[in-house]
Amino acid sequence: MGYPTRIYYTEKDKALMWDRWQKGESLHSIARHFGRSHSSIQGILSRSGGIRPLPRRRSRLSLTLAEREEISRGLSAGHSLRAIASALGRAPSTVSRELRRNGGRRRYRAHAADRAAWDRARRPKPCKLALNRPLARTVARLLRQRWSPWQIAGRLKREHPHDESCRVSHETIYKTLFIQARGALKKELVQHLRRRRSMRRSRHHTQKTPDHGRIVGAVSIRERPAEVEDRAVPGHWEGDLLFGSNNSQIATLVERHSRYCMLVRVNSKDTKTVINALIKHAHKLPRELYKSLTWDRGKEMADHQRFSLATDVKVYFCDPQHPWQRGSNEQINGLLRQYFPKGMDLSDVHQNRLNAVARQLNERPRETLEFETPAERFEQCVASTG
Repeated sequence: MGYPTRIYYTEKDKALMWDRWQKGESLHSIARHFGRSHSSIQGILSRSGGIRPLPRRRSRLSLTLAEREEISRGLSAGHSLRAIASALGRAPSTVSRELRRNGGRRRYRAHAADRAAWDRARRPKPCKLALNRPLARTVARLLRQRWSPWQIAGRLKREHPHDESCRVSHETIYKTLFIQARGALKKELVQHLRRRRSMRRSRHHTQKTPDHGRIVGAVSIRERPAEVEDRAVPGHWEGDLLFGSNNSQIATLVERHSRYCMLVRVNSKDTKTVINALIKHAHKLPRELYKSLTWDRGKEMADHQRFSLATDVKVYFCDPQHPWQRGSNEQINGLLRQYFPKGMDLSDVHQNRLNAVARQLNERPRETLEFETPAERFEQCVASTG
């Protein structure tokens, strides 16, 4: 019985793989193009954690192949190292080092030396987190608290503006997680990321049905005042339902100015139950901090006019299939999947648990708030209304 032939991909093949991967194609789709199994494609892409490697370039300071050929000809002619270096406009130590690395005067070959230099340059630069273990422990601790790499990097920069040794970029954190050969962060920390993939993937748009509910008397988001749009004034919220299994759900609310979030337990998704829960929740907030609510076109808000009459809060609705018009709320819903994965039954989640999760999210720093936390910014709003 014969063994399967080994698969070799050219650099052109690999470039095409990366092009398709960055466009958001699946491993199976890319594999079908090459007539191979998806595991062979994954083997190529996973080596760098789904992050496309930068094209390799020679340093402008490195010896070129033409210079190495000049060295070889100079050696054949019996010239001294200083004479060869002078002809090249290089330091004698550069030529001496080149010979020492590649067999000496007698065995030096220009093409072999050039290939060896290119191969040696492939060695990766030491990872900052591998060299700085206290920093790596800080990053690991914050990842376990479900902070994103972006939040970690931003907060460290805010806390240590003049100390580079206490800071790390979000890209370094991602690469260290996805490329385990770096050996600085444990692979299991990936489980604390919002998306628990072991490889980076392209972002996909949120899919909605063409008709996501018909709302009678709905006021379009396009009629929302300018003060809501520019987030300059607190008190304007975005909301949606986060669904679980067995027809369970929770209501999620995010204040646009501070990004402060609140979670509300909802026993059913019918409009009466949802509106009652939202009315009860609205009465817990100062009137100055609850002026409007922007919602998706889900049928749970069919009785929105009763909500407005009971609370004096105006309700605006997004355009169909435009979830990004509630961008802050969409982001929070994504973060909540770290706590309440798809398929989880949410009916047994107590309000105390929801409050604890909201508190943890509100204590994470945000780049858009200059790495203040939503809790800090919301407290400033409360103080200004007091």
